[in-house]
Amino acid sequence: MIKLDDYGWNLLHKDNFSTIIEERGLAKCVPGRVILEHKRMYRVITEFGEWLSVCSGSMEYEATERRDFPAVGDWVVVEKMPGEERGIIHAISPRTSIFSRKVAGSTIEEQLIAVNVDIAFLVMSMNKDFNARRLERYLVAAYDSGAVPIVVLTKKDISDNPSYYVEEAQNIAFGTEIFEVSNITGEGLEQIRQVLQDGKTAALLGSSGVGKSSLTNALLNDQKMDVQDIRLDDDKGKHTTTHRELIIIPSGGVIIDTPGMREFQLWDNSDSLHSGFSDIEALAEICKFNDCLHNQEPGCAVQHALATGELTEERYASYLKLQKELAYIEQKTNQQARKQAQNKRKNISKHLRKHYTKK
Repeated sequence: MIKLDDYGWNLLHKDNFSTIIEERGLAKCVPGRVILEHKRMYRVITEFGEWLSVCSGSMEYEATERRDFPAVGDWVVVEKMPGEERGIIHAISPRTSIFSRKVAGSTIEEQLIAVNVDIAFLVMSMNKDFNARRLERYLVAAYDSGAVPIVVLTKKDISDNPSYYVEEAQNIAFGTEIFEVSNITGEGLEQIRQVLQDGKTAALLGSSGVGKSSLTNALLNDQKMDVQDIRLDDDKGKHTTTHRELIIIPSGGVIIDTPGMREFQLWDNSDSLHSGFSDIEALAEICKFNDCLHNQEPGCAVQHALATGELTEERYASYLKLQKELAYIEQKTNQQARKQAQNKRKNISKHLRKHYTKK
């Protein structure tokens, strides 16, 4: 029998599961965790084994948005199909954290990256692929998710100037732990193992080729995740993860390895932007005027920091860009919500007319 404790099962999840089956009369169901997702098919680990599962008809019918469907990391209430290693998911337990982004492209829709994550490993390589603006986005998303962010700088063994990348990360991720890692020499792996205590769930987040799958392999001490040799021209692996998968680590804890994300647009408009740019927020607090717009107002601490070089133009421009991006998404989602509510009212009115016409 499989020990769900190894997959992060704890008293909170147990209480949530008990409440759901009692309130909804799902006595035949057992708890399980989604370890793999593919086109509305889910591989769920239970104490009785892995079941290829689908959502129940009522879940499909009642779903109105992406968050209503399971994602990798979810704890679900699942019922085994008679005589098969398959299951039907009836409910999702309350999530402790949600890491998401806007889907790539012009569509205004949320994409769940991982849920119920305790630690978000923000993976950047110490070479020309290092991108400060991307790291800022990852940090804001991590703060918004509820997970604890940790910056993981990989490929130290082939980096020309590791200290430069550490300093760059420190200038962005204030107060956040930074691990310098080499999957070849093993440096930094013990730090990761220490924070991945039994029951902890971590997500690996980063662009393609930064070494996420190699890092997972190093923690597993084998080659579970497919990865090929480094290309000599750009220090990138030839193959990276193409799906999200939850993997148990022998030394304790579980990791969710995610596909590389070339485009990462934030989703939720929340105070997490302030956490990701705490330096700018601190400057704004000491501006002369409370309603300072940080343009040409006298006594503007932000403009003073820009003039002295304390705050770089690139970082401030990134802050403004993310503010604008989040405001646009909020506007569009509000428009969509109004349209959905309008369509719902129309459908109700239509059904009422049919009902009274029959009478």
